[in-house]
Amino acid sequence: MATILNPNGRITRRKYLVFFVVFYFINLLCLLQMYESFFSRNVAIFILSGIVLVTTIILLFVCAIKRLHDIGLDWKYALYLLIPPPINLIGFVWLAVKEGQKGSNEYGPDPRDEESVLN
Repeated sequence: MATILNPNGRITRRKYLVFFVVFYFINLLCLLQMYESFFSRNVAIFILSGIVLVTTIILLFVCAIKRLHDIGLDWKYALYLLIPPPINLIGFVWLAVKEGQKGSNEYGPDPRDEESVLN
């Protein structure tokens, strides 16, 4: 779990896509839950859903930073992903399809390299 919260390093497209689908689905569920609890005046559910929503947004942001590192870009490009949907969805999909750099780069070893997995 500590590696999920650490924005250093690189991740593959497959790992990013799995994280993206899971966290984005959780985001949508939280938004729907917050909408429903707002009108039913259930403050506890609203606050809990908000905490989960912010947590998953942070985790998506960290995964995007790692994916940008795999492509060879700085973390600052992840700030574009904070633009509200559906515009940010284009950036998330681009990160899922863009191929990463081969071999090591300034952000770490190639995550597809079998030797780096064993070490």
